[in-house]
Amino acid sequence: MRSGPHFFAWCDEAARVDALRAAFSALVQDPPYGIYVDMHPSASFGATSVDEAVAKIRAHFQHADAEAYIAAALSPGESVDLILRCYSDKSERITPRGPIHMRPSDYEDLGRMRMDLALVSGPRSVEAEAEVAWHMVLDDLEDLLLRVCAPDASGRVSTGGCTSAWTWLAPVSMCATYHADARDIARDLALSWISLHDKEKVSLLAGMSLEALHARVDAAPAGARVFPRDNSGRSLALSRETVLKALAMPGSALLEALDAAAAVPDEAWRASELRANEIMHLTAQSMARGEQVTVTGKGPPIWRVEMTGEHVYFLVDHAPFHVRRLPSGGVLLATHPYRTLWPLWADALSALGLMSH
Repeated sequence: MRSGPHFFAWCDEAARVDALRAAFSALVQDPPYGIYVDMHPSASFGATSVDEAVAKIRAHFQHADAEAYIAAALSPGESVDLILRCYSDKSERITPRGPIHMRPSDYEDLGRMRMDLALVSGPRSVEAEAEVAWHMVLDDLEDLLLRVCAPDASGRVSTGGCTSAWTWLAPVSMCATYHADARDIARDLALSWISLHDKEKVSLLAGMSLEALHARVDAAPAGARVFPRDNSGRSLALSRETVLKALAMPGSALLEALDAAAAVPDEAWRASELRANEIMHLTAQSMARGEQVTVTGKGPPIWRVEMTGEHVYFLVDHAPFHVRRLPSGGVLLATHPYRTLWPLWADALSALGLMSH
């Protein structure tokens, strides 16, 4: 069974259980349906409140990692079963997996490999259906990432991200990243460079200062390049010199370039927006009337749409990017899980004249 998307967050070990508590408070439905926790390898227990769960986790955390099973509310009337893990530094040094990691227990809960849509009013459009999938996924993805990384104003979690992969990838190869301080947005580039060039795990690098990351990049050979994952099949290089120039720029300038790059209209996406909006409107009306799904194409006007390679390819090439500046001073970059942030970064860096050729 597929699983994902996968959410990752980094904070100091001393604050990790507190970060877990804040995430619980933001995620667990009220009243809670109960929290079940495995403390590997020492204990397992159930809890009926966040306070009870956190107290028991804290008692074991120095000697065991926490794996909690919870139910979180999404949009009204919808919920998702989640697995939320918290790892110690000792455990991370042995097998980097976090240090805070969350995923839905069932991929379909967020992956949306099938959709129930009202299509009776017009012809089928793979492009419009793919756009509907983007709208259905992105809000929940951003919401869950922020509930893990920024559930309160503490700033405990300095950075995080989301990907359809099982591991914390180079940030520009993920579908979403978060930074508690928007001025640190260049961290995405530095972490990506080091993880790809030096073959190191991002979860072990994510807590380093920008100065330390700069020194690591600077120590690489002049002219060295890496090739971030781009699901569209393009092969655009990220050079050492590009990263160093970006690190020398004010974060505000990088953010403005990212904003501008995200705002450039994609004509293929724009051409299908009207039909996508119509499908979403008609679907909402049909669901409100309680109409049932048909898989035969006869009867009620709601059809079960299975995601195909054509849907996926359209999202990989055309899904929009979202640059979201947060009231806390943080920033979130996001797109559909089938796409990566690298095209956004490449366009922004090119506009700034920083991409090496």
